[in-house]
Amino acid sequence: MNPNQIAILVDSCTDVPEEYLQQHGIYSVPITIIYQDREYKDKIDITAQEVYDRLEIEVPRTSLPDSESVRQAMHQIRKDGLTNLLVVTIAGALSGTNSMMHMVAQEPEQEGMDIRIIDTKSIGAGAGVQAILAAELVAAGDSFDEVERKVRQSLENSSIYFCLSTLEYLARGGRIGKVSAVLGSLLKIKPIITCNEEGAYAIAAKVRGRAQAIAETINLAVNAAKKHVACTVAVVHGNAREEAAHVMNEVKRLIPNSKVFYEGTVSPALVVHTGPGLIGINVQALPA
Repeated sequence: MNPNQIAILVDSCTDVPEEYLQQHGIYSVPITIIYQDREYKDKIDITAQEVYDRLEIEVPRTSLPDSESVRQAMHQIRKDGLTNLLVVTIAGALSGTNSMMHMVAQEPEQEGMDIRIIDTKSIGAGAGVQAILAAELVAAGDSFDEVERKVRQSLENSSIYFCLSTLEYLARGGRIGKVSAVLGSLLKIKPIITCNEEGAYAIAAKVRGRAQAIAETINLAVNAAKKHVACTVAVVHGNAREEAAHVMNEVKRLIPNSKVFYEGTVSPALVVHTGPGLIGINVQALPA
């Protein structure tokens, strides 16, 4: 049911599992993954495993969804008879995708549509769960204003935490200081990374060793969940399935107020910036 003619559009780094895209009719445009010999569309013609398999040979770059793909998506939304569009993107502090969505939304071709764009100030599953929430609110019959209000309320109170095997890939992409990456490598310090109020990466905690990093990531998520009456929890990983399964078991045991638990892998584009070994936990506050 979509009585209020509301469409939801995401970029592929606003990580929504394929089954949810299909179930809720969420539109998506892919990030571009750039190798020396070819460009690929995130999740469409390259998989996360294919990126992992090639990391020792070449670390690719990523780029925004091309503007023509966004125009085509908005054209399809109009063609499907939907006049209200909620665009949900990863943090503007980490990508120019949000700004590009604003640019295309202001073009004359989009006249007649009510387009509202939300910067989730998060990334990956942290952004994706907000798109899923929006879709569920649409299906429940909420008005466009209410959907937007509740998603914004949720993202203001939600938290994401992740630990990495190495900071090398974040350093390559300029998303964390190279000095921090070197120090982390030399001292075996494992920072737990979060997104701050502006949506930029920030250090939530520093520990030594992988096991301690995973334990502290769980601890931070559990403490965040205690602040909410109800929440959802997403556990994601980058080529670390067994560790992610352990983390999921722990958060299910320690976070009884979670209504839903999501789990999955990060997108190919996020693999480029995090490398193998990511463990991430997102705690999404559910709106009142």
